[in-house]
Amino acid sequence: MKKNKRKLAGIFILLFTGILLTGIVSCSRLEKNGHENQERTTQKRKVAMITKSTTSAFFKSVYSGANAASTAYNMELLFEGPDNEEDYQTQNEMIGKAVEEGYEAIVLSAADYNANAEAIDEAAEAGVKIIVIDSDVNSDNVLCRLGTDNYNAGCVAGEAVLASDEEKLNIGIVNFERNTENGQERERGFRDIVEKDSRVGLVETINVLSTIEDAKEGTWKLLKKYPQINAVVTFNEWTSLGVGYAIQEKELGEKLHVVAFDSNIVSVGMLESGEVDALIVQNPYAMGYLGVESAYKLLNGISVKKGKVDTSVMCVTRENMYDDECQKALFAFETIK
Repeated sequence: MKKNKRKLAGIFILLFTGILLTGIVSCSRLEKNGHENQERTTQKRKVAMITKSTTSAFFKSVYSGANAASTAYNMELLFEGPDNEEDYQTQNEMIGKAVEEGYEAIVLSAADYNANAEAIDEAAEAGVKIIVIDSDVNSDNVLCRLGTDNYNAGCVAGEAVLASDEEKLNIGIVNFERNTENGQERERGFRDIVEKDSRVGLVETINVLSTIEDAKEGTWKLLKKYPQINAVVTFNEWTSLGVGYAIQEKELGEKLHVVAFDSNIVSVGMLESGEVDALIVQNPYAMGYLGVESAYKLLNGISVKKGKVDTSVMCVTRENMYDDECQKALFAFETIK
C-alpha cells in the first residue's frame, strides 16, 4: 500500500513538473511574441522622397510638408535629389539605392518623364509603393499622383498675360527641359488660352536648362531675335529668376509684361519692383505632406484617391499681393527651416 502511495505521489510530482515547465515555456513564448509584436508596431515604415532638386525654395517647401507628415504618421523619411533638375541619371541611382536599403515607398518628382520610367518600374517590381508629386513619370506602376494641374496652371498663366492692356501681344515663352512633363503641359495650356485671342500675334518658345544663368541667357537671345516681343512667360522657379534678372539688367521692366512661376524672396521682390507682373504660385507644402501621407496609407492597406490630385495654384499680382491669402502663398518659404 505504501509502495502504491509512493508511486502515485511520484506520478503527481512528474505531472506537476510537466505542467509547470509547459507553463514556463508558454509564458516565454508569449513574452517573446509580445516583444516581436511590439517591435512590429513601433518600427517606423520607410519612405524615400526623391525630388528634382533640394535647393530651391519650392522643394524646400515640399520637404517641409513631407517632414511634417513623416512626424504625424511616425515614418522614417529620406529626402534627396540631384544638384540640377535635369539629372535623371542621379535620380535613377537614388531610386535603386532606396530599394536596396529597404525603403517601402518612393515619392518621386521626376526629372525626365521617360528616362526615369525604367528605374521606377524596377522599384515597383521589387514591391515598393510608387507615388508621384509635381512632375510625372511614364509608368503604369504609379499608384497616386499629386501636384499642380499643369495644363490648368498654363491656362491661368495665359489669362495673366492677356490681362495686359497692350493692343497687340507678341509673346516669348522661356520654358525648361522638353523632357519634363509639367513644363510641356503648362505650355500647352498657355497656348490654348492665348492663341484664341485676336490681339496675339507672335508666340515663340525657347527651351533652357533649369538654371538661373541659362534662363537669363536664353531670355536675352529670344528678345534679340524677336525685338517685337512685349510679353514673356516662364514656368518654374529657376527660369523665373533667370528671366527676372535678364529684364532687370536690361531695364526692360516697363516694356515687358512678365508672368512667372513659384515664389521665393527674390521673385516676390521682382513682383514688387516691376520686373514681374504676375506670379503663378503653386502649393509645394501640400505636395510634400500629401505625398508622405499617401505612402503611409498605401503601406497600411488604406485606399487612396485614384487619378491625379490637384493641389491648386494662385495668380498673384502687384494689385492683390498684400491680400491675406496671397501673403500666405507668397511667403510660405519663410516658415522653412
